[in-house]
Amino acid sequence: MGLLDDLVSKHVKRRELLHQEKPGLGVRKMQVRPFITVSREAGSGGKLIAEMVSKKLGFKLYHKEIIEMTAKKAKKRKALIESLDEKERGFMDDLVHSLLNPEYVSEQTFIKSLCEVVLSVARKGNCVILGRGGAHIAGQYGGLHIRIIAPFLVRAGFTAQYEGYTLYEARERVKKWDKNRKQFIRQYFGASSSSANNYDLVINTTYLSIEQAVDIIVLAFKKKYPDWKKYKA
Repeated sequence: MGLLDDLVSKHVKRRELLHQEKPGLGVRKMQVRPFITVSREAGSGGKLIAEMVSKKLGFKLYHKEIIEMTAKKAKKRKALIESLDEKERGFMDDLVHSLLNPEYVSEQTFIKSLCEVVLSVARKGNCVILGRGGAHIAGQYGGLHIRIIAPFLVRAGFTAQYEGYTLYEARERVKKWDKNRKQFIRQYFGASSSSANNYDLVINTTYLSIEQAVDIIVLAFKKKYPDWKKYKA
């Protein structure tokens, strides 16, 4: 068997493992405190909602911090991990770069480090985890899992209005991020990010304000975890 055949074989076996046995299954009995994950469509207001929910509950928000912690876990520069964040990885890219770039982060190293970080913060609880497949990684251990959505044109309008892009730029940006995030979840967790079955609550921000969405999430959290305050440090 040649080098290429060997690498392809290893890649296929690794992908089958990721899809058949999701990371962390070996620690099913892990005890966790209450936490929240927020998945969002680009431009739906998910980031702001996560920020406001964390502030209202007095929880720590993990967003870009997940990247910093993953980089530290993988012993790689933050910029390298950031370039992979919520993006699909092509097999040929992984193959070529692993051979030519000594700093390259393999698919296996990246997803293993990411899962360990997300599970670590979920276990501590009292936090809101934004994106990074949080519901797919930590969902089996509890938590409240939220999905924020809105129709494409509504999200493009929000992005243009609040981030200073032209409508055309906003539409292209939303398309790009939607594609990246969907492929990221499909590639690493074998799931659909848009399936309501993966979440406790799906909120459409077309007619609900950011404040209303926050109030709904906080109420749902308190209903699911009525004794949540006893877990706060």
